[in-house]
Amino acid sequence: MAARVKVPRIKLGSQGLEVSAQGLGCMGMSAFYGPPKPEPDMIKLIHYAISRGITHLDTSDAYGPHTNEILIGKALKEGKRETVQLATKFAFTYEGGQFGIRGDPDYVRAACEGSLKRLGLDCIDLYYQHRIDTNVPIEATVGELKKLVEEGKIKYIGLSEASASTIRRAHAVHPITAVQLEWSLWTRDVEEEIIPTCRELGIGIVAYSPLGRGFFSSGPKLVENLTDDDYRKYMPRFQAENLEHNKNLYERVNAIASRKGCTPSQLALAWVHHQGNDVCPIPGTTKIENLDQNIGALCVKLSAEEMAELESIASSIKGERYASDAGTWKTSETPPLSTWKCT
Repeated sequence: MAARVKVPRIKLGSQGLEVSAQGLGCMGMSAFYGPPKPEPDMIKLIHYAISRGITHLDTSDAYGPHTNEILIGKALKEGKRETVQLATKFAFTYEGGQFGIRGDPDYVRAACEGSLKRLGLDCIDLYYQHRIDTNVPIEATVGELKKLVEEGKIKYIGLSEASASTIRRAHAVHPITAVQLEWSLWTRDVEEEIIPTCRELGIGIVAYSPLGRGFFSSGPKLVENLTDDDYRKYMPRFQAENLEHNKNLYERVNAIASRKGCTPSQLALAWVHHQGNDVCPIPGTTKIENLDQNIGALCVKLSAEEMAELESIASSIKGERYASDAGTWKTSETPPLSTWKCT
């Protein structure tokens, strides 16, 4: 596999945003996938990714919380800012030890100001609503985001884990540039309605967890090495009753990868890249060698027959992607704007 392939550029959405065809998910550097990684190592990794042509960096105020944005801000000093298309997100709250989701206009503005300060920036390239607040009409949330665009504090608006109807309602208020969703060989439920809706409206697609949260990188042995504070350990697909079945899936994917002379993770990532030039996967990693391997997926070419073979294998996956559907696109409907009382 060519190690020094140049990462191409793609247009994300219809409003002018251009990003690297593969992005870098930064969450695992600071949160959720075990303890935070050493800051100097992560800054070095980010700089290396930029040097390889990966310029679309993805973070959120929820990662840490806040510490990942601070890390990214430090990494973007020393002249790196102009080469990067930075995405961050808002919506998750941790107030009084309680988890929540907010999308009311006051919170949208306060969250944006907080992210700008932590990142050390004047403007965010792509600002997502991380999860949908089902108590606030999406029109009210996007209306405030539209004001932030007009004020120059954000350039483009995105949604994450939003249903097709939510996307349509949001897009009617202000053009949505990108929808971030989980899309991989073992997570394909978005293909029925959400992907076609995005394409109809000219909205770019950002695929998170394109390697099945590391499953296609390490297979079942991934679970053996997870720390107790790694939340993958508690996800249904990694539970014993499902993992043994899913192990067979990995072995079959691995056999195809061996036949093609690539790794299972490159094969799985190549499958996402083959979905279209409006799709930007954002695999996360904390290791330079894994980043190089992810870039190598751009060299893996799949025939229609190979795509079908992979999809046939993956269709037998067992286990839901989360322990519940709370906070996913399946539960993202919001009340009509006519019910909203602005305070």
